[in-house]
Amino acid sequence: MNSAPAPQQLRVMIAGGGTGGHIFPAIAIANAVREREADAQFLFVGAEGKMEMTKVPAAGYRIEGLPIRGFQRGSIVKNLALPWLLVRSMLKARSLVRNFRPQVAVGVGGYASGPLLAAAQRMGVPTLIQEQNSFPGKTNIHLARRAQRICVAYAGMERFFPKEKLLLTGNPVRAEVVRLTGKRPRGMEHFGLNEGRPVLFITGGSLGAIQVIWQTGTPYFAQARAAVEALGYSDCKVHEFVDRMDLAYAVADLVVARAGAISVSELCLVERPAILVPLPTAAEDHQTHNARALTDRGAAVLLRDTDAVEQLGAKVLELMRDTAALDRLRTAIAGMGTQHAADTIAAEVIRLARPIQLPTRNVA
Repeated sequence: MNSAPAPQQLRVMIAGGGTGGHIFPAIAIANAVREREADAQFLFVGAEGKMEMTKVPAAGYRIEGLPIRGFQRGSIVKNLALPWLLVRSMLKARSLVRNFRPQVAVGVGGYASGPLLAAAQRMGVPTLIQEQNSFPGKTNIHLARRAQRICVAYAGMERFFPKEKLLLTGNPVRAEVVRLTGKRPRGMEHFGLNEGRPVLFITGGSLGAIQVIWQTGTPYFAQARAAVEALGYSDCKVHEFVDRMDLAYAVADLVVARAGAISVSELCLVERPAILVPLPTAAEDHQTHNARALTDRGAAVLLRDTDAVEQLGAKVLELMRDTAALDRLRTAIAGMGTQHAADTIAAEVIRLARPIQLPTRNVA
């Protein structure tokens, strides 16, 4: 019997981005694959001009951009070039697949995911879809027909995808973000906060006796900082982007957040009380579906975006004063997070790239 040949160096393409909710799961998957196969080669594919083009290289991975972009609501003129951009993206995606020669391609959602996975499927490359939301977009539903595996974060996804392809994995999150033990003192120092007073962490939303960490995102940073300075609210720490989410979660007594899939998954794993304000313009209203996975079980508070201006401040103060209510939220959310999702998905990626082959025999 011949000994089995050494396995070929693993080559993985990962496509998607647009928001941190797509980018960081992609990086988490790549990190988990690399932990298993240190010499694995990766090529990320994103959309030109989007945040993945800087965040992925910062994480140590190579990325190529496609000229794809989404539909611009309310402007016919801005959408005239979309068909041409799609054609160019498909051609470039095909070229990237041909040149990189991946053994498997992974799509995590975002503009670039569609063209890249479609090209890979047409060229015979096994594909895996990582669907983060409880209500998937039309692109993933279409791509699922030819995908080999669909990793999901919620039960009941056979409503949208072939049941035999589904694997309930949870959402991959950055491991360092959800490791909070012993980090509260460091977090208080990092954000310039004082012990003995409650801390509110806001990731997109606003609020004296409460200390606030407010992550605004780039478009609203200057406006938010000016507003806080005008109020003289020195206990509100305004950040364009919080790069130490672990420390923010470690000090937070309450979190106010949108209901993106990764935010919801992180909250479950760090077991923090939360008020969720779903983004109303999210495709298929998927953020409301994500939020209800928690709120229907008493594990978070749901507040509509249209009610946030009038009701959010009062709701925050009400909860901050009601320690029993905060404890009930912590108890309800405990255990809802899925541990080691990135590792589970990484194992599937490697399995698709290297299907089991029986050893060959020499016949005398």
